[in-house]
Amino acid sequence: MRETPLDGLRVVQIGGRIAGAYCGKLLTDAGADVVTVEPPGGDPLRRHTVTGAPLEPGRDAPLFSYLNAGKRTVTTLSDTLLAGADIVVADRADFDADHQLHRSPRCVIVSITPFGRTCPDRAANEFTLQAESGLTGFRGDPSGPPISIGGDLGEYMAGVWAAFGALALHRRVRGGGPGGHLDLSMLEAITLMQSAEWLHSALMRVPPVRRSVEVPSIEPAKDGYVGISMVTGQQWLDFVAMVECPELAEIPELRFQLGRWDYRDLIRERIDPWLRARTVAEIVELGQLLRLPLAPIGNGATIAEMDHLRERGVHVDNPAGFRQPRPPWLMSAAGPAPVRPAPGVGDSGIDWSPREHSPVQPTGRLPLAGVRVVDLTAFWAGPAATHALGAFGADVIKIESIQRPDGIRYSGGMRSDVDDWWEYGWVFHAMNTNKRSVTLDLQSEQGRRLFEELVRGADAVVENFSPRVMEQFGLGADALLGLNPRLVVMRMPAFGLDGPWRDRVGFAPTMEQIAGLAWVTGLPDGPPVAPRGACDPLAGAHAAFALLAALEFTERTGTGQLVEVPMIESVLNVTAAQTIEFEVFGRVLQRRGNQGTPPAVQDIYRCAGEDAWVAVSARTEAERAALAQVTAGADLADWLARRDAGGAAEMLVAAGVPAAAVVSPSLVTDNPRLRHRGFFEALDHPRTGENLYPCPPFARFDCHDGWLRLPPPTLGQHTAEVLTELCGLSAAELDRLAADGVTGTRPKGL
Repeated sequence: MRETPLDGLRVVQIGGRIAGAYCGKLLTDAGADVVTVEPPGGDPLRRHTVTGAPLEPGRDAPLFSYLNAGKRTVTTLSDTLLAGADIVVADRADFDADHQLHRSPRCVIVSITPFGRTCPDRAANEFTLQAESGLTGFRGDPSGPPISIGGDLGEYMAGVWAAFGALALHRRVRGGGPGGHLDLSMLEAITLMQSAEWLHSALMRVPPVRRSVEVPSIEPAKDGYVGISMVTGQQWLDFVAMVECPELAEIPELRFQLGRWDYRDLIRERIDPWLRARTVAEIVELGQLLRLPLAPIGNGATIAEMDHLRERGVHVDNPAGFRQPRPPWLMSAAGPAPVRPAPGVGDSGIDWSPREHSPVQPTGRLPLAGVRVVDLTAFWAGPAATHALGAFGADVIKIESIQRPDGIRYSGGMRSDVDDWWEYGWVFHAMNTNKRSVTLDLQSEQGRRLFEELVRGADAVVENFSPRVMEQFGLGADALLGLNPRLVVMRMPAFGLDGPWRDRVGFAPTMEQIAGLAWVTGLPDGPPVAPRGACDPLAGAHAAFALLAALEFTERTGTGQLVEVPMIESVLNVTAAQTIEFEVFGRVLQRRGNQGTPPAVQDIYRCAGEDAWVAVSARTEAERAALAQVTAGADLADWLARRDAGGAAEMLVAAGVPAAAVVSPSLVTDNPRLRHRGFFEALDHPRTGENLYPCPPFARFDCHDGWLRLPPPTLGQHTAEVLTELCGLSAAELDRLAADGVTGTRPKGL
């Protein structure tokens, strides 16, 4: 067994929701000693099955065994236990963070609540938080209701952000600084899974986005459904050639996803016969020859048997008698903790000695100040990882080239009324604050030499190219570690660095299709519906966590290493309950639309006004009783149909019933709870002016003015600054680089 990244770290986990348990699982897998505090009757998750399957007497639910493998447990939260903790994760609102910090000023506390502790408490759960965040409001055919994402995705997003934040703040503690309290809002974590559509409206000068589905998206084939994801215009042209519909290539609007909605009937009429004449496997295989991101739609019965996952050994044994996904990272020097049994209810006999807490002085430094990251990432998942690092204080140097800028700068649409249209990409804006942009042509000798100089002074290099690209540059992990043996080289390929699918093209929708998330999203009598890229930021948060865990290992051992974080394995970890419960119970989790598991009263209901909807989710007996009292026993759909969505939601919430008006993601900047917490911060961009940008899902701490220090950079904006500061170049040398096309501020050919 190899040493784990977090060997010696002590964590107390308090609460009973998935978010806190998943945070603790990530820390456990990385080697931390995690003690979970549960009531004498046991954690409620011990009795929860996602498919509704009955449990044998005395047997824990598989989901509990998955989330809590390797942890220890107590039923009493003692001062002695807290005195020995480095990190406390509490998803229970009554934990006194201030008291704990007073006693243990070097302790890191992460609280997880629906709206954050700085907001008034109100009834909510994941279903209503998705509606409030805008995540639900732009998904689904306009002829039907908005569609929420199945599978508790927001709980897992909150959990991985909590784990990342805990390690970030703990790094400051290890450096002699104080601990602190990170107050996490689940609403904010879920809002980070939508693609900043308010920036789309502001930067592209378009109306708020309306509900739709991708065209094409998940389509019927001869023997099932095939998932289709096209991000670039070239992929669209290659797809219509593959399905033998060249006439569709002649319509300019169809090169962008947004333009295809108005042509949806025509597109489906043309492509449907070709798809239905072929099996899913045949379509996917042909698509890969053209480097198109096509995929089978996985579910609990099929995922674990996919050849790529089998050959990579993705699923490992849990002592409770089922297979589960391994941790979503692989490290060349460190290893994960072994999968051990989940604890039974009772006292595990914790024998921690108290941590010594010498006096600390307040510091104005952010937790990751002094960490330098060379960022080669593009599109959404990779930039989301470095976006988190930058917000916590890392110096993130984003490397692009004028030959090939980050494709998300102009993916999905472009302005025709400005010369520098590549500076208006809304996802680029959202995920690249706090970064400095340097352009370097890595195919040139000069560009590689300067890149290598940056690597020598860096703590980490992060990239999410396809596996072959870095080796083609002569900058594979071995070469980079040869330049800097303490370096963390993080690679984020879609499917991993080896295996049958190694060279397949894949984006977040592809992973959502394969890993079962699309399967459980949609109406029961309709096809699966794409979650629309929510797993890009989810994968980014996992990568950011893994990077900090690897940096912990480097600080302790002096050893750098390669860290591999395939996007598919991050998504598999949050959909694991599907494969686990199929193996244990033989049940496949199905689409339920917006309805919860009986006896829950849950759905999205139409209200008065044009396309107005409200999400209601009464899951407990108390919530259902309160709902009946508010409606005076009237049929809920009829009661809501006569009322304004916002007003009805507030009436229900005031009575203790989770509810929220369904909003367009373009309009979430009006949300009073997000504004109260300061989730949006205004930055002045040199080309686009002032706009609102998203922050990490934590309240500001340590009296910092905000999370965002720099607006998203223009192409090559900081090239001279960085190459002068870190590489010692002169003005004349900078001029020669620009003249040779090694650097620049405008895409080549424009």
